[in-house]
Amino acid sequence: MMVTQTFIINNKNGLHARPAGELAKIASSCRSDIILKIGEKKINPKSILNIMAAAIRFGTEIELECTGETETEDLKRLGEAIEQGLGE
Repeated sequence: MMVTQTFIINNKNGLHARPAGELAKIASSCRSDIILKIGEKKINPKSILNIMAAAIRFGTEIELECTGETETEDLKRLGEAIEQGLGE
């Protein structure tokens, strides 16, 4: 199975180093396979470099896709972190 959810980035400076690091840290602690989609781009959010290279700005719509045993819990955890601004 697989679960997906769409989010709008609400960090006014986008996902620069600090929030990108926080997202990568949370994603890395998840057991499911995670894909972050920005338009046609698909990245692995377990890497801060992948997130930063995607240059995700304020207001960007992203889609998270989780696959695996803990997919529902992982999507919920990541989604809450994104909605709360990833420590910003």
